[in-house]
Amino acid sequence: MASGRGRPRVMGVLNVTPDSFSDGGRWAGVEEAVKAGVALHRAGADVVDVGGESTRPGARPVPEEEELRRVVPVIRGLAQARVPVSVDTMKPAVMRAAVRAGAVMINDVTALGFASDSLATAAALGVPVVLMHMQGTPATMQQAPHYADVVGEVLEFLRRRLAAAEAAGIPRARLIVDPGIGFGKTLDHNLAILRHLERFLELGQPLLVGASRKSLIPAIAGPAAPDARLGGSLALALRAAEAGAAWVRVHDVVETVQALDVWAAVRPAR
Repeated sequence: MASGRGRPRVMGVLNVTPDSFSDGGRWAGVEEAVKAGVALHRAGADVVDVGGESTRPGARPVPEEEELRRVVPVIRGLAQARVPVSVDTMKPAVMRAAVRAGAVMINDVTALGFASDSLATAAALGVPVVLMHMQGTPATMQQAPHYADVVGEVLEFLRRRLAAAEAAGIPRARLIVDPGIGFGKTLDHNLAILRHLERFLELGQPLLVGASRKSLIPAIAGPAAPDARLGGSLALALRAAEAGAAWVRVHDVVETVQALDVWAAVRPAR
């Protein structure tokens, strides 16, 4: 398997939730979830992203105690198996517990804006952080998303959050940006961002694109259940690679790694 140089790194999705849009309820217990995470890493995931609170459209918040119960044992088990783990959370207490359990990255859909101590917590923990754009909350984000200039507005939001993170003591070297495909955006908004992904490199930070299995695929190509969207997911991962993304967040790790390795091998030298 290729090392990943010359192509984006792969973040594999591991949701330990009952209601995530694609794999909610799939892992019945800690042991099964840890085995699944180990398998994702062996298949080529550079990091496994563990989430205990669904952020699908319409999702309701999960109590902090329940999120901790879901994710901490899984993160600890994966860390003991020497699997690099990211925690997908917006809650500072979950960030702290996850890093204590062995997580090496934080992936926050609110770009460290959820709580008054989110920025300070991330600064103190000292691990890389993904800052993602979302308009609204998971419960409301798809009700009526609106932008005058979606690419410009998402860029400006990420620019402000980078400045806030840096002011809080998080060095730029630890910050990754994500335009938030599907988070408070219509099909046209998502397409505009995907067509102009190169502009997000203007921020000077590694770019992560998470479009795997999202509803824009059937909106473009016709009805397909989440687990039947592999072709569209690969096309989006390759678009991210073409644009210079440093990371892609995906469900189908084996297939994505294969596609990216072949893409990296055959693309013309720049």
